[in-house]
Amino acid sequence: MYAVILRYTRPLADVEAQLEAHRAWLRDNYAAGRFLLAGPQRPRTGGLILAAAMERAELDAVLARDPFHQVGVAAYEVIEFAPTTTDKRLSFLVEAP
Repeated sequence: MYAVILRYTRPLADVEAQLEAHRAWLRDNYAAGRFLLAGPQRPRTGGLILAAAMERAELDAVLARDPFHQVGVAAYEVIEFAPTTTDKRLSFLVEAP
């Protein structure tokens, strides 16, 4: 599983100009089962995506198709992790040993 931290690299007005395309890209990835949740940071300096387990090369290809990436309004930090404990509401996320 991956936590993808987005940090805006351009003024918020430039980000806003790409927001609808970015949201469509998010919806496509939810539908494909790649993403579990996403949302903006507070304050609005970027966002966070929780991505399902997949090969890192596949995730990199998915991120390269993000309109935010394509026009250069965001930089990405990808953190791979293996959830081992959760609140019972998220127990389905725990990876088998």
